[in-house]
Amino acid sequence: MSKKPIIVFEGIEGSGKSHHITKVSKYLDKKKIEYIKIREPGGSLNSEKIRRLILNKKSNFNVQTDLLLYLASRSENINLIKKFYKKKIILIDRFTDSTIAYQHYGMGVNLKIINMINKFLLKSIKVNFTFLNVVDKKNLIQRLKKRKSLNRYDKFNASFYIKVQRGFLKLAKSNEKFYKIIDSNLNIKKNEDLIINQVKKLIK
Repeated sequence: MSKKPIIVFEGIEGSGKSHHITKVSKYLDKKKIEYIKIREPGGSLNSEKIRRLILNKKSNFNVQTDLLLYLASRSENINLIKKFYKKKIILIDRFTDSTIAYQHYGMGVNLKIINMINKFLLKSIKVNFTFLNVVDKKNLIQRLKKRKSLNRYDKFNASFYIKVQRGFLKLAKSNEKFYKIIDSNLNIKKNEDLIINQVKKLIK
C-alpha cells in the first residue's frame, strides 16, 4: 500500500461522506501531513464550472449527457491527480464508483461504456482505499429535509437512492479488501474514530 494513497469517500446523499472527509482533512492538518482534497463533480477550476451545470436545478439533461458531463469533470481533474499521485495523500469526495452506482445501477447506462472511458482517463492511476458510507431510507429522507438548499441530485425519490446504494454495495463486495463500509445510521463519533484509525493504517 502506498504511503501517499488515494482515499475515496463514496455514498449516496445524506450518507455522511462529506462530513467524514472533512474530519480526515482536519486530522491530516493537525498532523501536518500533506494532502490534496477534491470533489466530484468539481475539484479543479474547470470541473467546478461543470459541477454548476450538472447540479443546477434548472438543468434537464438526458442520462447520456449526464454521464459525459461527469466524465468531462473527471477529465479536468486528472492532471491535478497525476501531479500529486504518490507524492501527496489524495482525498476524493466521490470518484469512479459513483459514476457506476448512479449512472449504471441508478440510471441504466451501459457499464462497458463507463468502464471504458474511466480506463481511458485514469490509465495507471489506481484508488488505494474506499470508505463507503451507507444510510437507511428513514435517515436519508430526514437528512435531505434538513438541507437548506437542494441541488438537482438531491431531488430524486428515495427508491432511486436505495437502488444506487445497492450498486455501491455490489462494488464493495467485489473488492472487499480495499473497502470499508461505514454504517452512518450508527454513532457518528464511533464512525469518525473508525475512519481515522483506518487512515492511520493506510498512511503509516
